[in-house]
Amino acid sequence: MTTAVTNYSNSALTGSSSSATQTATSALTSDFETFLRLMTTQAKYQDPLEPMDSSDYTAQLAQFSSVEQQVLTNDTLASMLSQLALTNMSQLTGWVGKEVRAQAAAYFDGSTPVTVAPNPAAVADKVQMVIYDKTDAKVGTIELPVSAEPYEWDGTDGEGNALPKGSYTFVIESYSKDEKVLAEVAEVYGRVKETQNVEGEVALILESGTAILATSVTALRNSESS
Repeated sequence: MTTAVTNYSNSALTGSSSSATQTATSALTSDFETFLRLMTTQAKYQDPLEPMDSSDYTAQLAQFSSVEQQVLTNDTLASMLSQLALTNMSQLTGWVGKEVRAQAAAYFDGSTPVTVAPNPAAVADKVQMVIYDKTDAKVGTIELPVSAEPYEWDGTDGEGNALPKGSYTFVIESYSKDEKVLAEVAEVYGRVKETQNVEGEVALILESGTAILATSVTALRNSESS
């Protein structure tokens, strides 16, 4: 089930990422200084009759330097990916106000039908759509045709009772000879409210309050209310 996003703060995520990078850098500096002190102490207290080969010092220093460079390279790559994500996010700002289709919760405003895209199993001889509210409580079941054609949900629970406005998730259950063979969250259209950069990936915040990755979108259309 898709969980609604609350307090979804990009600044908080960015701050967390920055703090982690600073911590890793500080730890690396501390480790390097500790390594130098240990190497100095080792040289100071070595047996003068059997001194350590200088090549051993060189090998230890080279090994630590290699690890240090790998960490710094990773930091550089992370920074580059972050900049790329910002560029992608800027390009996707044109999606704000439009409707995208993906596996997510849909927002029902109390009157406008919600377009649900079922994808039943190929072997199914019976298909039903189970409706869940934002608390993951089951609030209705509707039998659907065995087809992948979009279904316009009118906000009722399957028995003609109107459901209140809010966020709903639709699970398509496929049956074959009365045995359930598949159950998956249906794709729905949701209006994009904003785009965010989350850990190097572009996330779309929908009107229902859920967040999805831009890469999970399978269709895009103009908002019917625009």
